Amino acid sequence: MKRCIQHLAIAAALLSPAFAQSPSQQTSDSSGEKEVREAIEKYKTALLRRDIAALEKIWADDYVFVNASGDVVTKEQRLANIKSGATALDSISEDEKLVVRVYQNSAVTTSRVTIKGQYSGQAVSGQYRSTLVWVRGSSGWQLVSNQLTALPLK
Repeated sequence: MKRCIQHLAIAAALLSPAFAQSPSQQTSDSSGEKEVREAIEKYKTALLRRDIAALEKIWADDYVFVNASGDVVTKEQRLANIKSGATALDSISEDEKLVVRVYQNSAVTTSRVTIKGQYSGQAVSGQYRSTLVWVRGSSGWQLVSNQLTALPLK
């Protein structure tokens, strides 16, 4: 019995890294967190200014956006909406502390935001839960995916 418990303890110790990263692995890259926060500010500025050149660099080639209606929109579709004026945001504000979790060369951010403007030709105004997925490559941090979930009015 004692031997079985020892084997079980050793197996658990060896397998635990395979199932999840420890908190120290998540937060050990403070420079990565700072870089992601800076990338988010550049992203918000580019969206507000409708800066196509900046957005082309920020969004990875395989970027996808899941909007508040659940539609999946590609990089090309989002760029076309912005170029045409169908999407034009007036303001984006963080309503709570932005959480940034860095995992080696990727990062996930979550926050609650208030957005005002126009999206795909429709007026939008409201609060959303935002999730952004970033990947660090040779040219820095790029956004590969983001999702907005509309929050009910309080």
